[in-house]
Amino acid sequence: MREETRTHYDHLAPVYDHNWAYNPDFLEWMSGCILTRLRVTHGDRVVDVGCGTGLYARRLVERTGSVVCVDPSAGMLDQIPDDPRLVVVRASAEDLASGSVLLPEGRFEAILVKEAIHHVTDRGAVIGGLATLLAPGGRLLIVMLPTSIEYPLFQAAHDRFRELQPDPQAIAAMMGDAGLAVELSYDDFPLAFPTQRYVAMVGARYLSLLSIFNDEELAAGIAEIRRRYPGEWVEFRDRFAFVVGIAS
Repeated sequence: MREETRTHYDHLAPVYDHNWAYNPDFLEWMSGCILTRLRVTHGDRVVDVGCGTGLYARRLVERTGSVVCVDPSAGMLDQIPDDPRLVVVRASAEDLASGSVLLPEGRFEAILVKEAIHHVTDRGAVIGGLATLLAPGGRLLIVMLPTSIEYPLFQAAHDRFRELQPDPQAIAAMMGDAGLAVELSYDDFPLAFPTQRYVAMVGARYLSLLSIFNDEELAAGIAEIRRRYPGEWVEFRDRFAFVVGIAS
């Protein structure tokens, strides 16, 4: 993870859950999508790579009993509840993949990487390294956005997103190259926000993508959003790719 990205998340940490929790229904839906694909049971060794504030680790731990929470942002990790079942490790995905940081459990039945793979530069090497941390039959789940999104953003943000976002098919191919059996599926959830709240989220740069734009560019983008979405609410479908790799 680049230093500017880490700084972005440190700054965002205190309001991260407010911006990303959306609503209880979304959290339950996403948690269900993750649990179904990771197929975790009690006693499974689980690591959440790029866990942020532990938004989903807190839900995984109710099913498994223990989760190792890994993130390079100290600010994010500081938001994780003081729970002995949530084991906090400050590290990046690159650190784990290279072996420069060792985790307490050794090998894992389940590894989650939710909306973090786009921050990784050498994705093939990281996916290959994470695959070596899987126990026999272990599952690596990468949750990511597709290459285009319906978010009510300004045009320059959409353009940059399409340039930067990796293709889920390419991630699936990297998992295959790492020797994993791959399953790729998509699912979506309808979201609605008061326009004022959504504009405030954009202004707070709730997406790391928005950290690319300076204050003047972001202000112009927000003005564009207000012109394009003049109503009191914005509505869109949040679509995700779920890429599962299963170790033999």
